[in-house]
Amino acid sequence: MMTNHPLDLAGIGIGPFNLSLAAHLDAAEGVEALFFERRAAFDWHPGMMLPDVTLQTSFLKDLVSATHPSSPWTFLSFLVAKKRFYDFLNADFGAIPRQEFAQYLAWAAQGLPTLRFGTGIDAVDFDGRCFVLRSGTREQRARNIALGVGLKPALPSFAARLREDDHFHSSQARFRLGACAGKRVAVIGGGQSGAEILLHLLNRSKEDAPSQIAWISQRPNFLPLDETPFTNELFTPPYVESFRDLPEPRRHAIVEREKLAGDGVSSETLAAIYRRLYVLRHLESSGPEIELLPHRDVVNAEPREGSYQLIMRNGMDGMMEIGHAEIVILATGYRYELPDCLAPLSSRIAVDRTGRPVPDADFAIAWDGPDTNRIFALNAGLISHGIAEPQLSLMAWRGAVIANALLGRRQFEVEIPSAMVNWRRPVHADPRLDTLRSNGAARLAPH
Repeated sequence: MMTNHPLDLAGIGIGPFNLSLAAHLDAAEGVEALFFERRAAFDWHPGMMLPDVTLQTSFLKDLVSATHPSSPWTFLSFLVAKKRFYDFLNADFGAIPRQEFAQYLAWAAQGLPTLRFGTGIDAVDFDGRCFVLRSGTREQRARNIALGVGLKPALPSFAARLREDDHFHSSQARFRLGACAGKRVAVIGGGQSGAEILLHLLNRSKEDAPSQIAWISQRPNFLPLDETPFTNELFTPPYVESFRDLPEPRRHAIVEREKLAGDGVSSETLAAIYRRLYVLRHLESSGPEIELLPHRDVVNAEPREGSYQLIMRNGMDGMMEIGHAEIVILATGYRYELPDCLAPLSSRIAVDRTGRPVPDADFAIAWDGPDTNRIFALNAGLISHGIAEPQLSLMAWRGAVIANALLGRRQFEVEIPSAMVNWRRPVHADPRLDTLRSNGAARLAPH
């Protein structure tokens, strides 16, 4: 359902991030917001809900707890509402099942009154005073919009040469893995998704398992997620504040250097894979043939009758190699892209060298329209805000920052706390600092 009068905010897409914003605004008076989603109901990464997968972050980093712990939409409120609080405590999960967090998000989505499922936004334009959202023959005007449409699968260039029936992205794994039985399978991608798919295939019964599996990764090894305490400081508001005002080239370099803080494989998954490989090699008489191929860059896939020839460059010795597969699984991650519905405004939105919009401190992106009409972009700030931006870790904080900006008041607690780590010292008016900035080898003389 749409309204005839302008909204204060229209949310486009209902994933966890816009869900967090909606949960915050549910507690705010004096603001009218609606969130629109093309799908009929909330469903978080259904294609990756494989058995026994776990959340890679704390359940306390839910929709609202970090900024509005008295909200009725916390994960603990969900446990109480579902009458599983004590069972959850007694289960003593080291990492909670991802399926349970998905149930929590769906529970919140069912309860929040401002969500409109089954209403896709086809186009967004601006009439000089408001954004105009079109859905079929209906229109909705809004003074501000929030983009929460999520990321799109990142596919290598050779994916265009693959037949539809025998390749798929990891986001479709749960629905497509049945086709792997008895086949030669290549899992391309050395992150968490690729590892979870491999482990699932290794644990299948003899009848359902592939005949061969190759796990291929560009990385020099199958590398663990760095989730030690000081690395986890990267997922805090003080680090974002220190990161934000760095020059753009430096931010690009830092994001690349910190990749394994958010895109490695959990230690538990790596251990489970190794143990299963041990069993298949030494204890069980039959099972799929396994090839572990790190440090390989798949540069092409050439179709053959009923299979593919994979052309790989070995990063260790620089030599070219050839592999074969009948099913290709692309665990190749995701990319940011402005949603198609923003096409009427795309020429008015500033982007960085990666094609991403440029979010300000309050996640409003730069565009040539009035400052009073803001486009908030969620999950667009990898380069502007750092590696925490695509993760759940700062979901509640970001939702609260956007809510405060929309309300024009400090409704939620977003003040930057004192940092455990001094990422950057304040720059004082000391001429010796100019020398340091111009000559990285220079040192301050002792007092």
